[in-house]
Amino acid sequence: MPIIVPSLSAAFPNPTLQTNTIPPGKGSAYSNPNFQPGLTVPEPSPRPIPQPSISTETLTHLAGGTEKKDSKPSNDSEDFRVHIVTWNVGSAMPPDDITSLFGPNPGSGDVDMFVVGFQEVNCMINKRLKDVLFTDQWSELCMDTLSRSGYVLVASQRMHGVLLLVFSKFCHLPFLRGIQTQSTRTGLGGCWGNKGGVSARMMVFGHAVCFLNCHLPAHMRNLEQRMEDFESILQQQQFEGGTATGVLDHDVVFWFGDLNFRIEDYDIHVVKSAIDSNKLPLLWERDQLNIAKKSERILEGFVESPLNFAPTYKFDVGTNTYDTSAKKRKPAWTDRILWRLRRTGSPVPSHNATLQRGLTSWLGGVTRVTQQSYRSHMGFTVSDHKPVSAVFSLQFPFKIDSPLVTLEVEKEWTKASDASVQFNVTSSYQRSSWDWVGLYRVSLNYITLYKYIIDALTCSMKFRDSLCALKLHKHDHKLCIGKISIS
Repeated sequence: MPIIVPSLSAAFPNPTLQTNTIPPGKGSAYSNPNFQPGLTVPEPSPRPIPQPSISTETLTHLAGGTEKKDSKPSNDSEDFRVHIVTWNVGSAMPPDDITSLFGPNPGSGDVDMFVVGFQEVNCMINKRLKDVLFTDQWSELCMDTLSRSGYVLVASQRMHGVLLLVFSKFCHLPFLRGIQTQSTRTGLGGCWGNKGGVSARMMVFGHAVCFLNCHLPAHMRNLEQRMEDFESILQQQQFEGGTATGVLDHDVVFWFGDLNFRIEDYDIHVVKSAIDSNKLPLLWERDQLNIAKKSERILEGFVESPLNFAPTYKFDVGTNTYDTSAKKRKPAWTDRILWRLRRTGSPVPSHNATLQRGLTSWLGGVTRVTQQSYRSHMGFTVSDHKPVSAVFSLQFPFKIDSPLVTLEVEKEWTKASDASVQFNVTSSYQRSSWDWVGLYRVSLNYITLYKYIIDALTCSMKFRDSLCALKLHKHDHKLCIGKISIS
């Protein structure tokens, strides 16, 4: 199990440090008191599409129902904020700047985790071969943008053009455990990955959270195929260990992507007229996903805020004008972000089963999700889809925020002989032959880029009860140049 700590040369003001422990697994919102969820915040655009002025109150969703947010002020500092972006990029090259996708000020630290789901990332054969050797351009751009604000890529999964990226604040890394990723092909009867889903799951402060990015079949007539593919994805994606082995077993599931649901019955003129006159509720009634949620059992429990922004598909590339080609595709909300809560939350950790049940019941045991915003980003024109983002606040009934490992460093490493460290392991920590030690630059933007396996280093480790010591030999000290972290 990896152990990650901040800079050894700049972040050691105290002798005892908090460390990160992240199992490698299979792959490794900002706040505005005047902002109403679901309303689109306009971006500079030469030809803006009118946005509806329908206002909705912030909703807090619990297992079994939805309620209005209490008038009693909540302790926002205890919330875990997740900012999700989904975008079908239509095989386009990335624009120069995507900072606005992550809120007005990503560097403010208000968001704890950024999750990005792309569809139709360029997957031509020559491009895919290059991406095998090098990180794709969309991932690079996201890492470059978010690393400047102190966020680290902790999980990624790509299946052809479907790409999922999960970024976290560096300080949360000790408490993101059991990270695993999965992918499911559904294109061409399950043989091709142009359609399907990719996911990442993890324990966040002791609570199971899953992010599922899907690209479902296109066209109005394929509603039934969309539902079958989604059910197939849920059935096939299974994770190892713990109680949350399936996607829907997690305390919180976020489902997003180009889900390709369309607007039934109305012709293109009626749809465009409703958009221009801000009569979006008229279109909600015929939205295939809204209709399916009332009848499809597989969608039971999934929640979505009102679609208070214009349909995000299909546009002429380079403009904010809906499709003027010969096909004249009808506008639709193909790009969506939903969430679902499990009916019972994660159990409070305890060695006594009776005490565990009592504590879980007393503490509530259910995670609360409050959606802060749901919007489109009209300023981006490189694709025939517009990006969509949503911000959520997760209120956990309890948090497991005690590190499994703490480091003790006597002084900064200024020469080879200083390169030693001791770390204490909690009694509940179960050692494994899979445990490893790695060195990281503090400025890392991807958790696995600077990993060195302990067997590859001629290091010595001494174990005495729960106290362990690590000593790097002189010829290994070249790996420690600059600000580094041990894991």
